[in-house]
Amino acid sequence: MTGRANSIIIVGGGASGVVLAAHLLKSPNPDLRVTLIERRPHFGQGIAYSTLLSAHVLNVSAAGMSAYADDPGNFWRWLQERGLATAEEAPFYAPRSIYARYLGELLVDLEAREKQSGRLRLIREESLSITPTASGVEVALANGTSVVAHLAVLATGHDEEPAQGHAIRMGSEADTALPPGAGVMVLGTGLSMVDAFLALEQRGHRGDIIAVSRRGLLPSPHRKGNPIKLDVADIPLGTQLSYFVGWFRDLIKENQKAGIDWRDVVDGLRPFNQKIWQNWPASAKRRFVEHTKAWWDIHRHRMAPEVYARVTEAVQSGRIRLVAGRVVDIARNGEFTVQVQSRHTQRLETFEVARIYDCSGIVRDISTSSNSVVRSLVDRGLARPDPLRIGLDVSTKCEIIAGDGTVSAKILAVGPLTRGTFFEIDAIPDIRVQCARLSKQLLG
Repeated sequence: MTGRANSIIIVGGGASGVVLAAHLLKSPNPDLRVTLIERRPHFGQGIAYSTLLSAHVLNVSAAGMSAYADDPGNFWRWLQERGLATAEEAPFYAPRSIYARYLGELLVDLEAREKQSGRLRLIREESLSITPTASGVEVALANGTSVVAHLAVLATGHDEEPAQGHAIRMGSEADTALPPGAGVMVLGTGLSMVDAFLALEQRGHRGDIIAVSRRGLLPSPHRKGNPIKLDVADIPLGTQLSYFVGWFRDLIKENQKAGIDWRDVVDGLRPFNQKIWQNWPASAKRRFVEHTKAWWDIHRHRMAPEVYARVTEAVQSGRIRLVAGRVVDIARNGEFTVQVQSRHTQRLETFEVARIYDCSGIVRDISTSSNSVVRSLVDRGLARPDPLRIGLDVSTKCEIIAGDGTVSAKILAVGPLTRGTFFEIDAIPDIRVQCARLSKQLLG
């Protein structure tokens, strides 16, 4: 993209959209116009921060959750100014509902500041499609109107995989009251399963929970530490996955001999994660997603210590049972009879449960997205899934790549939609850096 784009539509007003708007509006350009469109009643929430449950806390400490790339302490100061945290509590893992309030207040402040200039416009409506025009783009809305601008940026965040078979989503209309002692099965053993467990506890549920996933792995806890210092020259870029994994294991062993926690090694690698991903050959990326990602996720995407303590206590007491295997059959006769084949022994085990929750996480194939705009772009050939189908195919400048391979200067994307190109782009610390770079790119 060359030159200035004075009018920008952001489709999606969750965390990614609000963070991008905040970075764009740091520009002094008086002709700038930013339109933020969100289908939900509230801006700044999305799937991640819409929960009201106090036990649902951030998986990153408050010190790392500022919306601004150039002001990393912004959120931490905001908490202290409102008496929501004290310096003695660091590291502090704030409830996600508090983070939604932070993003909401940030947007209210921006709206008040830009009221006279008219540089910010908020629209609460569902976006249906984005169409390139001779002078820019047109975004069609569900109420029959449309909005035009020089370009549009998709910031629609995560899209959940449709619930499998008899399973339901936690918090959906089908998630009605359960008897307190009823047995429950959860498909997935990651952070979404942890959220489900905390929600069930809050409701007074005391029955057994069977958590099933391919490997039966539970995320690790955070611990206070200091990431090791690495240089890009230290890292074997562009190698096959087996070589890289061997190098990384050796690096952890060397540091552990020196008394350094493995977390400090994982976190020391973080500034280079996107570069590592982008330098891997396609075969390494595919093998990583299929075979290594589950192990990486439990070490990289960790739980707050107090949450980990509650979950491990439930596991040790037998309240939560972690099962490595796959569901092979579900029969319903009042309750559900579920057959699970063990990953290790291939033995079949039968469970009787009153409900099955699908906590398998985000959509695995972007072409099955429930988001109207994303589906419309793919269906019309204006966008295509990335080679692994975990997001939309975008350039390193966040530009959408069409079905025929052409790169769009008018339709871009940020956040989790760009996972195929950036991979580590789910958390605020990474999203805010991406938004800061894109803002500079777009505004010249």
